[in-house]
Amino acid sequence: MHFIVIGTANQTTHNIMPEALPLLAQPCVFSGGQRHYGLVKALLPEQHTWITIKGSMVALFEQYQQAGETVVIFASGDPLFYGMVQTIYKYAPKATLQVFPHFSSIQRLFTKIGQPYEQVRHTSVHGRGWKELDAALIKDDKFISVLTDVTRSPQAIAARMLQYNFHHYEMVVAEDLDGQQENITSGTLKEMTTRSFHPLNCVLLRQVSPAKMPGMGIADQQFEGLPGRPNMITKRSVRLVTLSHLQLHTAATFWDIGCCTGSVAIEAKRMHADLGVYAFEIRTECETIIQHNMERLAAPGIEVVMGDFYEKDHASLPSPDAVFIGGHGNRLDALVQIINQHINKGGRIVLNAVQASSREQFVISATNAGWELQPEEVLQVNAHNPITILTAIKTR
Repeated sequence: MHFIVIGTANQTTHNIMPEALPLLAQPCVFSGGQRHYGLVKALLPEQHTWITIKGSMVALFEQYQQAGETVVIFASGDPLFYGMVQTIYKYAPKATLQVFPHFSSIQRLFTKIGQPYEQVRHTSVHGRGWKELDAALIKDDKFISVLTDVTRSPQAIAARMLQYNFHHYEMVVAEDLDGQQENITSGTLKEMTTRSFHPLNCVLLRQVSPAKMPGMGIADQQFEGLPGRPNMITKRSVRLVTLSHLQLHTAATFWDIGCCTGSVAIEAKRMHADLGVYAFEIRTECETIIQHNMERLAAPGIEVVMGDFYEKDHASLPSPDAVFIGGHGNRLDALVQIINQHINKGGRIVLNAVQASSREQFVISATNAGWELQPEEVLQVNAHNPITILTAIKTR
């Protein structure tokens, strides 16, 4: 198949680049969203076939396949920027492409407010989760652009940022850019939670004050702990050495099993903002505490999985590249077997053993699983018991 992808401006005249105009006279099937049809209909041949983009992408590309001709797709702005080109690569990887981009909505916004954008972190929550925006906020980027949708609207973005303690930004919202209802407003996050906006919008976040977020090595007292059990936390020095053994800079997904109040998971997310972090905990009283710690320490995006780890559908979760065993319920061998079934080859597993029996059982179980044991490291924090940090790698 051959696709011609043409970016459109949000207006009915001069809405595509001139070099794309001759292509519209060729025998083609045309496609785009309903809004795009209204913008370009006057440019199309009197007799033409139009396929509206909506619903299932699988069904849409089946329609394209059945058309058996070159398909011209109209897309908003720059289809190479979070746009239709990526969708084509996903659903028709062997297709050939010609692309004629227009200016993206982000470019139009920056042009209108005179904002240079070479240092802007670009993100999108349009039809996807919060992951990209969360990562940009954790990394403390000075300028962040956001492509929104109806669910993850400017109001929802502002509310989430306030929830997770990112108070040091202002928000610029651009509505219906180049359209009849164009409007650009700026304000505090709190103000933006109370406003309503045109559904066609994009956002710029700008820092207005220095961040007050924790750096590497979060102080133990900054975590809310279990009532009456202040020592139920992986201490900062042990936490940092543990994370160094996990080598999370090479990982895409990290499981923290027995996360308690979330200190290891939160430190990992703060250090590696793009990392997918899954925190497992059986104690029901920890659920609220973990959430409070995520919010106060600006660590959104951690997936907290409550309940008995041994009873979970592990196959439904992304396979980990690194696992920290913070708790095992005296079933360490069974836990090692579960991890062995799901961790990716080359994945690293770390256990902090206080008791000699835990160390011995881990060594036996890891050896039986065929893991490659790494040199041990022993730490002692103040008057607390020595801790042996055990590391193994799945090599096959």
